[in-house]
Amino acid sequence: MQLQTKPHYYTPEEYLALEEAAEYKSEYHDGEIIPMTGGTTNHNEIAGNLYANLKFGLRKKSYKVYIGDVRLWIPRHRLYTYPDVMVIKDKPIYADKGTTTVTNPILIIEVLSKSTQNYDQGEKFNYYRSIPEMQEYILVSQKSINVMQYSKTEDNKWLLSEYEEEEVVIKFSSIDFEIELGEIYTGVDFSEVE
Repeated sequence: MQLQTKPHYYTPEEYLALEEAAEYKSEYHDGEIIPMTGGTTNHNEIAGNLYANLKFGLRKKSYKVYIGDVRLWIPRHRLYTYPDVMVIKDKPIYADKGTTTVTNPILIIEVLSKSTQNYDQGEKFNYYRSIPEMQEYILVSQKSINVMQYSKTEDNKWLLSEYEEEEVVIKFSSIDFEIELGEIYTGVDFSEVE
């Protein structure tokens, strides 16, 4: 006879305490702690290129740009996660007294990987859409030149635009910013894709 163990559910406070001491990052979803997979060099290049261009392009404007180490709390779904890149208009609204967890991005960018692409395009996008400030979601492939841009319309619908050519310029809808796909993929070696 096989014994079935009952899964352990954690409170948000237990998760935050464990995350503080952890050597690797994990997501928290309504009681469950899910270890995050490690990133590839291509993933790092893409996220870094987007962060650097956004940081430079939005300097002296009322936006904050954050990369993978800043945590996002989505109260409606009881989810803590670490988006690859986030942009916040004006000042961040923190989930608690610390400055490690924010709640109000207007733009989130995720670099897709083999293990997370379905989650990033489906369930996670559903979670992100519940953020009242959220206006735009960008998904970037690391296996080929392919960027999907979801923009929230005035009547609260999400419009998809897809780009696949290196010289195409993407104009962001949530901020005054545009970038050529070639800039996003600078330093990326597609022969290294698993």
